[in-house]
Amino acid sequence: MKAARRLLALPAALLCVAAPAASAASPAPAAKRPPAAAPAVPPPLVSAAPGRVVLSLQRVGGRPPFAFVGSRIVVRGVVWPYVGGQTVKVSIYREGRKVSVKRLNVAAIGNGAGQFHTSYVGGATGLVQARVAHYATVQQGAFSARAPAVQFIQANLGPGAQGRSVRLLQSELNVLHYRVPLSGVLDEGTGRALIAYRKMTGLNRVAYAGRRVFELLGRGAGSFHVRYRGDGRHVEADLTRQVLAEIDPGGRVQAIYTMSSGKPSTPTVVGRFRVYMKTAGTNSHGMVDSNYFIRGYAIHGYAEVPTYAASHGCLRVPIPNAAGIYAWVHEGTPVDVYNEGGGGSNQVRGNAGP
Repeated sequence: MKAARRLLALPAALLCVAAPAASAASPAPAAKRPPAAAPAVPPPLVSAAPGRVVLSLQRVGGRPPFAFVGSRIVVRGVVWPYVGGQTVKVSIYREGRKVSVKRLNVAAIGNGAGQFHTSYVGGATGLVQARVAHYATVQQGAFSARAPAVQFIQANLGPGAQGRSVRLLQSELNVLHYRVPLSGVLDEGTGRALIAYRKMTGLNRVAYAGRRVFELLGRGAGSFHVRYRGDGRHVEADLTRQVLAEIDPGGRVQAIYTMSSGKPSTPTVVGRFRVYMKTAGTNSHGMVDSNYFIRGYAIHGYAEVPTYAASHGCLRVPIPNAAGIYAWVHEGTPVDVYNEGGGGSNQVRGNAGP
């Protein structure tokens, strides 16, 4: 019986001995890896500075701008804000076709702004425009702009001339309220407006443009200076300059015409009057569409309107302008007649005429 128990205990002992041996033979568990590092977060991007630019033109004049053929104009740009190292592309277009491209550095000018400039010489008549572009960089955003278009013109224009230079001449005269057609042809109507303008600016009284006329137009010279703003809708006759102007309420000039007043032997009466009678058509004295402001003194059309005082006391205007003036002037419209040089007369003559 004891022997049997020893036999049964032997396998158990062997199992106890084998178990640690088996355990020693199995591989050791792998060492744990350290947790992977989180991916690096890139630093936030610096926002590009927003940009804007304002373009201006130099060595030009007029509204719209113009310059003479062969002259040099300057395009200047001011950029906000100034960011160092930035460049702009300036393109010049003539008649819509690109003729020049330049890369320009933007230079600091203080107060947080920068500037650049370039120039262009117009070799022929035509419309020229500068355009600027800045493409976005890390430091500054994109921006662009266009300068006003510049018309390069020929200045020497006489009767019969036509084209863009004449059209610009007419436009400049029209801006100043001279009664002028906008036809692009230097016809008689344009010639009359030119004579009125030359009277106002003290130039020779001829139907011819020329460089001096355009220079004065480019500066806005030759506007009519209203003397009697308080008279509302009225007419002013300047005997010194031999021009007549229609004035709207508030002293706004409606139209300016050449005229011829009374010659020294039959001067026009000066003072403040009102139109008391109107007669349409042509009368026996050759007066066309007459507006009488005192006795026989009238504003009227006439076949002869010299550039100087030559009438018998009336205010002569060219016949093509008479109908328009007649339609604008009403009975009761004030008429202010004055002479800065002291000419004219304070005496109302009974025999005033055309």
